[in-house]
Parts: sequence; structure tokens; C-alpha cells
Amino acid sequence: MKLKIVVAFVAVTLLSQQSNAAPLVESRTITRPEGSRNYLVMQPASAARSLRPLVILLHGHGGSAEFMLGQVPILGYTAPAWRLLAEREGLLLIAANGVDGADGNSAWNDCRADAASNSTADDVGFISALIDKAILEDHADPKRIYVFGHSNGGGMAYRLGIELGPRLAAIGVQSMVMAAHSSCKPAAFPLPVFVSHGTQDKVIPFGGGAMGGAVLTNRGSGVSAEESVAIWRRLAALPEKPAVYHFPHLNPGDPTSAARFVWGSDPHGLQVCFLRIEGGGHVHASKTEEFPPQLRKLVGEMNHDADTVEEVWAFFKDKRAPAD
Repeated sequence: MKLKIVVAFVAVTLLSQQSNAAPLVESRTITRPEGSRNYLVMQPASAARSLRPLVILLHGHGGSAEFMLGQVPILGYTAPAWRLLAEREGLLLIAANGVDGADGNSAWNDCRADAASNSTADDVGFISALIDKAILEDHADPKRIYVFGHSNGGGMAYRLGIELGPRLAAIGVQSMVMAAHSSCKPAAFPLPVFVSHGTQDKVIPFGGGAMGGAVLTNRGSGVSAEESVAIWRRLAALPEKPAVYHFPHLNPGDPTSAARFVWGSDPHGLQVCFLRIEGGGHVHASKTEEFPPQLRKLVGEMNHDADTVEEVWAFFKDKRAPAD
């Protein structure tokens, strides 16, 4: 009898620990024409088998899926925001890894025809296959597939919006512009699009032109951030005048400021959102995080009035892909 009590106690304890455990991050591979491709899947902690919103995260040039999920640092900085938000909101996350380009850095085959150091892999086919698997194996809601990319990953998000538009509920782009010399067809399917960009971004210039800054070469060229936003606004036939919100300035020592511009009044429908960071660099905004000095020298200032990840999810969460 005592043994049964002990076994029952242990079983209850283990179940309790599992229910309070952090979400599982699993490394997976899929075979593609270009070879084996790696990606990470973060499941919600809840054991519920209902359909889950899926956010696909795409790293920047030289980045990794592990960095996007806050598992590895870059120059002492980790990026936990998406992992923490997913834990709170019960999201399914997929962070995908690109393929090495000509310069040996992990990259995406976005639309820049003049980016010689980009990957040449079929990344649209890769992400499409990941969506199929997530729907089949991980209970992803086919009407709630969202893509968010930073820098080169943002360029890939734009390409996915162009080529997989009907499958997606919305895309989000951080610190990236549309290609000036594009190998893709013009965007033809209107989508909800979120864009954030700093006006002092030296890697992907806010005003357009050559990309890469003083360090990277062969990274192609782009149109301005404002024109990138306007392309999607015009495609969605949204009015020219946006709703504008200026974020309260929280830190007197912060040399940046933030404003949100939204075209379209229905949060469940077609909208385009632009988070403009005055004085901001090639980096997201965060109220709680801070870049170490060595990273600020490379990418510029981080804004502390807004939270980019929270803004993206607030934009995404009510959007649904169109009915078949």
C-alpha cells in the first residue's frame, strides 16, 4: 500500500513539473533539393491539441535560428523576446536556418538580384514545406500563419509575401526594404504588412540605396523604407492618410523616439503598419533590453519607448488568411 502511495505521489509530481515546464525547443531537419535543411520548433507548454497560431522567424545575414529563439548570444547579447512572448501567448514558433552564401555567412535568397552574397537555395519552397509539416504534424492553424524576418530575413519575408501571399495571414519586417533591382515578380496579392525601421540604420539605409554599410559587401540595393511601406499600402488600396501614434518618451537619455503609422482601420482586415524609429539603428525596439556598447557601435541605437515584438504580435494576432 505504501509503495502505491509513493508511486502515485511521484506520478503527480512529474505531471506537475511537466505542466510548469518551459516549452520544448526541438531541432529538426528536412531534405530539400539543395540538401538537408535545419530548423527549430518551439511548442507551446500546454498539451492542448487545438489549432495554434504559427509564427515563422527568419534571421538576418550571418544570424541563426538559435539566436532568434534566444538560445545563443551575438557579442554577448541574446534575443529572448519571441520565446517569452510565445510562452505567454501559447504560440507555435518555427525559427528556420538559411544556407551559406558566397561569403560563407548564413543567408536567404530574397528578391535582391544584385546581392551576390545571398543564398541561391529555393527558400520559398523550404518555408512552404515547413508550413505544410507544421499544419500536418504540429497543429498549426492554416489560417494563422505569420512570418517575421530581420534584415536579410525581412527581405525573405517580403519575398514570401509576394510568392506565398494567399497562404499567409500577415508578414512582419524589421530593418529591411524592398529590392531596388528585383529578381521577383511585383507584389500582386494584398497582405497585412508590418514594417519597422530606424532612420539612422547604416546597414539597410532608411532612404534606400546600397546595403551592407562599411562592413558587408555585395549586399545589393533597395528602395526607401517609406516606399517599401507604400508599395504594400497601394496594393491593398488603403487610404493615403494613416492613423498616427507617438509613443511616450520613457528615458530622457534615449536619443531615439518612436511613432506608429497605421493604414486601414480594421484590425481583422487589410492593414499596413509602419513603426518608425527616429534615430534608431539596425535593431528592434525594446523597453527592457539593452545592447552592449560593442553592438551599438556596429548597428546603432536601440529605442526604449516601444517593443517591436509586442507591436508585431498586436498587429498579427487578429489577422487571418483569406478563405479558400
